[in-house]
Amino acid sequence: MATLDFSDIQGFLLTSYSSHMPCANYLLLSIKDAPSCRNWLRQVSGLITTGNDRKTDFSLNIAFTASAFEKLGFTPAELETFSVAFQEGMNSPVRQQLLGDSGNNTPDNWAWGNANSPIDILLLLFANGEEELDRQLALRKKEIEASAGLTLIKSLGAGRQPDSKEHFGFLDGVGQPVIEGTGRETKQLSRTGHATVIKAGEFILGHDNEMLKPDPLPAGLGQSSFGMNGTYLVFRQLEQHVHLFWQYIDKATRNAAGESVPAEQDKLGAKMVGRWKSGAPTTNHPDSDPKVPPAVDQNNNFSFAHKDETGFGCPIGSHIRRTNPRDSMFNDPEVSLRTVRRHRIIRRGRSYGERSANVFVDDGKERGLLFICLNSNIERQFEFIQQSWANNPSFGALNNETDPVIGQRNDGNVFSMPGCPVRTRVHDLPDFVTTKGGSYFFMPGIKALQKLASGL
Repeated sequence: MATLDFSDIQGFLLTSYSSHMPCANYLLLSIKDAPSCRNWLRQVSGLITTGNDRKTDFSLNIAFTASAFEKLGFTPAELETFSVAFQEGMNSPVRQQLLGDSGNNTPDNWAWGNANSPIDILLLLFANGEEELDRQLALRKKEIEASAGLTLIKSLGAGRQPDSKEHFGFLDGVGQPVIEGTGRETKQLSRTGHATVIKAGEFILGHDNEMLKPDPLPAGLGQSSFGMNGTYLVFRQLEQHVHLFWQYIDKATRNAAGESVPAEQDKLGAKMVGRWKSGAPTTNHPDSDPKVPPAVDQNNNFSFAHKDETGFGCPIGSHIRRTNPRDSMFNDPEVSLRTVRRHRIIRRGRSYGERSANVFVDDGKERGLLFICLNSNIERQFEFIQQSWANNPSFGALNNETDPVIGQRNDGNVFSMPGCPVRTRVHDLPDFVTTKGGSYFFMPGIKALQKLASGL
């Protein structure tokens, strides 16, 4: 088991802060002048929350793009020690093709993170309430404005609803892996009935991963160990078209008389996601939402191979089965589990925008998810999930199907649900999610951050 130095790990790697800090804001910055930026970094680095901290008022964390490191003095040879995906950036043609960012999702249409609005630094601010968030946000903006080295490109407010549901209406944040060595196994077990413990190196650089070897450690500022206890952070702003999602489901589930059937709406939505709105998995509850207390709603202790191999409960192409196939990838469940463990991510997303008053009506307001995930290898983890599972039209021997919730659409894209005597298929799924911005970041360890601030 890995021995982790919590004092050298940024707190965001170990916790989402969501239980005690429901309010958040993400500040996207550009570097204008490196020396002035370092002065600001020296000032803010002392406020960064570490894995040892137990703060109750606010927390602050920070991450950088490849362009930031270049501006702050990293040599070309040092930059080449970072992952290729990080070096190229999310908006590059290769990454664009891998992620399926075409059509409305093309980086040319993004509000930030493209060639017209490049980002160097991400400052993540969390607080225990709106009042504290506003106070801290004002302080951080004042510090940024006082620095001649930075420009605030965008400030993205986010939050977490009291019921922890995202805008489509489903319980969010279920099924997270546990990092080995953090001591969080018991907490996760009590919450979901199951704790998938993953090697620390899958998320924290410098430690063994699931292949029992560390991922490459990035170098910087003359230090070969600059990347120690750091991680790669993926950030994507995803607009959710809530009215399109529920209008489509309503139309697809109307009875012979053309009448809406709410129970069938809930069922099709659950089959597409793989969980009911309460968080209960359709593998365990194939026909209706049990709507039982949260400890059971969030049950994560289930497998596909032994209980739901054919997808009668949770369809093969559903969102949660694509993003975490568990033991159903191959004929041998144990081989499947070992393989899937090498492609897990830790999600840290939060919703933005007001919740819909009526999910069937377009009120003209933007809302969605500020998706953040952490991983030690962007290509093997985040990009693999996106390309090989979510956007793969032949995933699990399916035909012309992508992820029904977040997938890139093909002509005539369908979603199928196994049944007896025949399966049910719904056709021509529209885009329920549109990418509005994104970047790849590196979140350094505390010692590396101090090195970056000093420039020595």
